[in-house]
Amino acid sequence: MPPLLGVRKEISGAAGTTKVGPLPGVPFVVVGLSLRYRAPFVGFVDVLERDGEGFRGRATFRGREFGKFELKRIELSLKEEGVTV
Repeated sequence: MPPLLGVRKEISGAAGTTKVGPLPGVPFVVVGLSLRYRAPFVGFVDVLERDGEGFRGRATFRGREFGKFELKRIELSLKEEGVTV
């Protein structure tokens, strides 16, 4: 399957969101090496394993895998983060 352009995860501490383009994100909590989505997406869990400087992930719903992905850190500029100096 080709890369899903425009899909990204923004993680800060023990919480984050999965965003698709300019749409609002789908919230999740970080529990160890898993990303557990909040209501109304309960049952969706991304399971991560370390892979060099990034992670490999398995997207699951109620324990059944339906996709795989790679997660790599991207440093944002202050402008992209919405910070004004």
